[in-house]
Amino acid sequence: MCIRDRVISTAMHDGFRFEVYDVKGSRKIVLDTPEQMYDLLVFIGATGRYIIRNVFSRRANDIAAVSSTERLALIAGKYVGKDDPVCVVRSQGVFPAVGEVLEPFTMPHIVEGWMRGSHYGPLMPCRITEAHPSRFDGPPRVIALGFQLANGHLIGPQDMFDDPSFDEARHLCNIIADHLRHHGPFEPHRLPMEEMEYTTLPEVMQKLEGRWQSLDEHEPDVLAAKP
Repeated sequence: MCIRDRVISTAMHDGFRFEVYDVKGSRKIVLDTPEQMYDLLVFIGATGRYIIRNVFSRRANDIAAVSSTERLALIAGKYVGKDDPVCVVRSQGVFPAVGEVLEPFTMPHIVEGWMRGSHYGPLMPCRITEAHPSRFDGPPRVIALGFQLANGHLIGPQDMFDDPSFDEARHLCNIIADHLRHHGPFEPHRLPMEEMEYTTLPEVMQKLEGRWQSLDEHEPDVLAAKP
């Protein structure tokens, strides 16, 4: 939540309630902000495991945002395709303004995904007409559809990222994508081993399992023994 929300808008002073899911531990925790903000950051900073499922306005005691938290690989037990999460956010009134909801996407967040769900990449805010990633099956893209609620009906959608003010974010995404791709199959571009459990990597590791040999501390170093 940006500073304007907290300082200028009195509707934000009561804060928000966050419901966080531990997608690997099948459990959840509910934390109130701003009082428990640091406690909240302890968990949601680990984006591979802890995900915000719901956000509630404490003033209105009503839902402010909801996101999908399903991880296909965790459900299936193996890589079955990329996750395509969806988030629905309410704005105006006791909720942040539309522009405040969109502002975080001006900074390319580094997310898991890209080719075979096995790499880190910059999240690019793009127009609907540009939502067809092809470079290394990416970079990861996000689109935003805006609807106006009028007399019980949703009017729209409006393509919220069809705006030149996001051009710099897109440009920066391409720069970051170049930098990460230059790492090739090495970290930090490729996910760490503990995050590769549900990708195609285990198939390769299983194929080579029989070729590993135990290290004997009394066995001479093969390289050191060469003349």
